[in-house]
Amino acid sequence: MTGAEQFDVLIVGAGLSGIGAACRLRERLPGKTYAVLEARDTIGGTWDLFRYPGIRSDSDMFTLGYPFRPWKDPKAIADGPSILAYIRATAAASGITDHIRFGHRVVRASWSSATARWTVSTAHGATFTCRFLYLCSGYYSYESGHVVDFPGRAEFVGEIVHPQHWPESLDYTGKRVVVIGSGATAVTLVPALASRASQVTMLQRSPSYIVARPDRDALADRIRALLPEKLAHRVVRGKNVVMGTLFFQLMRRLPGRAALALRKRVAAQLPASIPVDPHFVPSYDPWDQRLCLVPDADLFKALRSGKADIVTDRITRFTAAGVSLESGRSLDADIIVTATGLRLVAFGGIALDVDGRAIDPGEQRAYKGMMFGGVPNLAWCVGYTNNSWTLRADLTSQYVCRLLAHLDRHGFAYCVPDAASASTAGRPRPIVDLQSGYIKRAASGLPKQGGRRPWMMRQNYLLDLADMRFNRLDDGVLRFGSRTPSSAVQP
Repeated sequence: MTGAEQFDVLIVGAGLSGIGAACRLRERLPGKTYAVLEARDTIGGTWDLFRYPGIRSDSDMFTLGYPFRPWKDPKAIADGPSILAYIRATAAASGITDHIRFGHRVVRASWSSATARWTVSTAHGATFTCRFLYLCSGYYSYESGHVVDFPGRAEFVGEIVHPQHWPESLDYTGKRVVVIGSGATAVTLVPALASRASQVTMLQRSPSYIVARPDRDALADRIRALLPEKLAHRVVRGKNVVMGTLFFQLMRRLPGRAALALRKRVAAQLPASIPVDPHFVPSYDPWDQRLCLVPDADLFKALRSGKADIVTDRITRFTAAGVSLESGRSLDADIIVTATGLRLVAFGGIALDVDGRAIDPGEQRAYKGMMFGGVPNLAWCVGYTNNSWTLRADLTSQYVCRLLAHLDRHGFAYCVPDAASASTAGRPRPIVDLQSGYIKRAASGLPKQGGRRPWMMRQNYLLDLADMRFNRLDDGVLRFGSRTPSSAVQP
């Protein structure tokens, strides 16, 4: 296309995944031309977008961080600004920043079999072409979170805030705050707000499983004191991967015992005024939804201090003074925070087509959790739900580099998973296989996975590590060629 800039690889998104992908591309294939297209005007993605009080990781930074750049901060559970600084420093140190095109929100990408290239268009009219398109914008909508239209919302005379769009000017000092929600955002906000607010109430319709752990890893500190930096990073990262995998497998295999153990640990940290049941007894098994991490038990410290409280009830309506509940109780508030969940979107909302045939994300089957039947030279970076996002994101980036090297080595123009193979992989199920409300709401519009490899997205880093690094690329499902035959890209 005349006027379009041409690259070997285009990476969409300059967040944690996109910066990691660019680093791997430079490391493994330094001769490739590439650009990173970022919709916003800065690096960081989610870690720059979300700025609510107390924002932090819910995974340890030895696994959430990059394997090629050791995490040096003493805190294993890090705050948002520290993570953002780490991402930006990685981009600068690796020479990635100069390759980022800020303010380039991708709206459409079209594959042409005649040229074996993608044509990528942005919202302000810029056009690029590339041989391989790598979508690293995750699946959170940056436009808005999930907003519930509570009855009487307009009657409330105070401020209503969604955590995804936290006002920098919001002063909650000495205010009464009601936080609606029970997930990771709510349990992060409550202790952070309690430090300055007069009273904070976490209002939940149903409880979540909560795990407290120190924000520093004592064993990791000892290992880092004894070993050279890079070796220590590998040892600690490996330790945490194994421990996290065992922890998850144990909970899934013995859900009843795991639930009882989690409740007992919570009960030991609650004040006498707050019973475990109903506030900390979920109706589902552990890891049907993500566990909420509480570093240094800060939520329980806030509850014991009396500055925070928890209420399990259903909202009838908002009133001028606060919230009216089904039980007949009312909660007065100056500020209401609606931590009611995120909104998910596939492919960053980009409209994809292959030779003019529109690609419906909800109808796609995911090959190895990253590529799609009948869609050539495209990968989507999605992390784990039961472990650090970056563990899988980095494996995906390494796999993409393997694919590109394989194409070059054999003179191929494209690779595409055989769409017909997906139909034999068993009943389709959501690619994000959790029962959380925000995932259920988006399930119909997200790609699906099958019940058998390679169309199954496993939540197991150790198995994926062996598969993506060492298994054959030409597995009989992934097809390669110098020109895309029409039969290869049919749904």
